[in-house]
Amino acid sequence: MVVAMRTEANTARAHELESFEGGEGQGYTGPERRRHRVYITRNTEYHVRDSCCVAVRDRRTGEFLQGHLAVHRRVEGGLRFFDNGAIAPNPGEPRVGESIYFAGDGRELVTSPLEATERPSAATVGDYPAPRSHSGWRRHPSRAER
Repeated sequence: MVVAMRTEANTARAHELESFEGGEGQGYTGPERRRHRVYITRNTEYHVRDSCCVAVRDRRTGEFLQGHLAVHRRVEGGLRFFDNGAIAPNPGEPRVGESIYFAGDGRELVTSPLEATERPSAATVGDYPAPRSHSGWRRHPSRAER
């Protein structure tokens, strides 16, 4: 199911038009090229670059949550839960009212329902926490840094 959702989501993203809520550049009708989105739930903001969660921020405190399970996971789609217990998957971009479905490392993560989707400011993107290195591994400096 995850592979099928991933394929459908990638196809949907490739054909997505500039009709995104709050979009700028109203005259542009080509595929969506912006890389960053912020998915907002009741308590949390999920900051996503190219469908991968790069940061999670607590809405109450404004602090980024370094150890959140969504960080470094891929957004696979959305899930809509119904009162009768039914669940409807959406393999495309999660929409308001749906829960985000993250997959990776054999563990799944489902958020509370989305309240909004926005674009982060350039300043916010610059504030994203630096990725943690794997324990025991050190990043080698590039030639320019030596």
